[in-house]
Amino acid sequence: MITHIVLFNLKDKSADSIGQAKEKLLSMAGRIDLLRHLEVGMDVIRSERSYDIALVTKFDSLADLQAYQVHPCHGGDVAPYMRRVSESVVAVDYES
Repeated sequence: MITHIVLFNLKDKSADSIGQAKEKLLSMAGRIDLLRHLEVGMDVIRSERSYDIALVTKFDSLADLQAYQVHPCHGGDVAPYMRRVSESVVAVDYES
């Protein structure tokens, strides 16, 4: 199992903007067959080291994660939107 975690800091930190980004990420549910788990959370602490949104996804293999990256739903819709609204993004991918 491959876990892919992405943290987003948005340019616009309003509740509306964060909510829209969360809904955009959640829009992948049921649209990408390779996606085994999808979880999106909004930060509740709001400290100076916090990121605004966390995305946690799981895949059966590294090949499936790579296919997800270029899937039209992710690569053609969600990822470009998130790049446009984010000021910084960090990620980690690990095998369990």
